[in-house]
Amino acid sequence: MDLESTPLPGIGLRHSFVTEEGRRIGVVVHHVGGRRDLVHDDGVDPDSACSLALTRAEAIALARLLGVLDVVEGAGAGCATGGHVRGA
Repeated sequence: MDLESTPLPGIGLRHSFVTEEGRRIGVVVHHVGGRRDLVHDDGVDPDSACSLALTRAEAIALARLLGVLDVVEGAGAGCATGGHVRGA
């Protein structure tokens, strides 16, 4: 799977990938305020997209629901932070 990072001048950075079904999913990280927008195309019109704005805490909660933080915590068990993700 190829991950793409695209600078968005005056906004931030978009990270995205294309799913097996051919849909593009991404996250726009804004320079100001750290807001993250979860974006995906509508599956029919490639120029149309839906988005959901997330705070940093909400983005971390979503990562936990997707199981990402379980992997990070397990892999980091031997590091100085004890494998816990800090922030929010």
